[in-house]
Amino acid sequence: MARPGRKKRTALFIVEIICLLLFIGGLYVYGQIDSRLNKIETPQLDESKIVTNVTAPQMSGYTTYALFGIDQRSKNAALDAQNSDTIIIASINNDTKEVKLASVYRDTLLDIGNDTYTKANAAYAYGGPEQAISMLNTMLDLKISDYVTVNFNAMVAAIDALGGLDIPLSYAEMVFMNDYCIETSQETGKSYTPVELPDPKPENEEEILGTYHLNGVQSVSYCRIRYTASMDMGRTERQRRVIGMMVDKAKAAGITTIFNIMDEVFPMISTSITKTEILNLIPTLMGYNIADTTGFPAKYKFADVKKASMVVADTLEDNVKELHKFLYGADENYQPSQNIVEANARIIELVGGADTLVDQSPIASNEAGNSSDIVWQGDGSGNYDYNDYGGSDYDNSYDNSYDNSYDSGNDYSGDYSGDYSDGSYDSGSDSGSSYDNGGDYSGGDYSGDSSGDGGFEDGSGY
Repeated sequence: MARPGRKKRTALFIVEIICLLLFIGGLYVYGQIDSRLNKIETPQLDESKIVTNVTAPQMSGYTTYALFGIDQRSKNAALDAQNSDTIIIASINNDTKEVKLASVYRDTLLDIGNDTYTKANAAYAYGGPEQAISMLNTMLDLKISDYVTVNFNAMVAAIDALGGLDIPLSYAEMVFMNDYCIETSQETGKSYTPVELPDPKPENEEEILGTYHLNGVQSVSYCRIRYTASMDMGRTERQRRVIGMMVDKAKAAGITTIFNIMDEVFPMISTSITKTEILNLIPTLMGYNIADTTGFPAKYKFADVKKASMVVADTLEDNVKELHKFLYGADENYQPSQNIVEANARIIELVGGADTLVDQSPIASNEAGNSSDIVWQGDGSGNYDYNDYGGSDYDNSYDNSYDNSYDSGNDYSGDYSGDYSDGSYDSGSDSGSSYDNGGDYSGGDYSGDSSGDGGFEDGSGY
């Protein structure tokens, strides 16, 4: 059973480490990997809690996994009590060994379970990997049963072990990175030196000023930046750049360094995939290829809901069809299940109607709060319990939500103009997407019809 798609972000980096070690050290290295795999947490999923839509298609010839990056702020916090600010669907063609990755944007408004509508990244905190997987299954017509979760601290440790990274920075990135470094340092126990800001401040704050040597805290803080002009798409590009640099440095590193990285990173991974399955996969890893990546939803608008900007699929049905076409090459005969149709109608009603949706996020220019409060939760009566959607009293307080885990959503479908100039660094580890610095996110017209409650396979309504 093919398993490598489980490791894209920090996870893809770990796969690269394993492949490199096998090439260098043969059986000795294999034995070292075997012992270090014991450091990975492998809890058993409660399969009775994993829900799928009754009519969701079973895609033969493919294996699909859920990948989560967790904003674990405390070393003592449980992984399943955290928001999953990186959510990736990995589809593997079992014949061609091609891997396709789709990132679900963290702020996407979805039913995370039990008729509870909020940002997608909250599902993991509400019910662990079982509820997060169920959200993907029921909202996207998937049938996922395995997952991998990576704690963001893994990235800090790996970068420090590699001796840091040389990263191009703009003035805006320096400002936000220095701010993020304070909390990242506090939560990881790692030190850093703030990057000195140029004086006077440049007229164009988005222009690259030079290349700076950053340690783990700084590099991860750089990856977390979301509210420069390029918003989440910029975050995605920054994370790809960092992962590419990490892989390149790892390939040039010695065995001792690689083992040190494994010792630091593996304890920060949780997966439903067993050690035996991972070891059985190792001999075939080199045959797999990351063929393409995208983001979900591909077409979207924004809604100001409970004083936070949320991404609304335009429409959920159309985006799910595009997702299946991307992941599985699904033909035109595939139609989203009734649950998808009903969820789309409910989302439109919850945000106050299609005419309340906008093309540009109301928080495009600042580090505003990102509430994961429930927008609506079923009360058993069939009535909506609205929770202050919309409104003019938008709260711009800084939230400090971690979002640093690597995100493959390179197709953020916005209408940007102006190119991000950074010396054209390209690690070759991802496809598509360029980092652009101007213009607005835009989407098509929104529509959706209302109908009854969705049915779930286990009859619980999740």
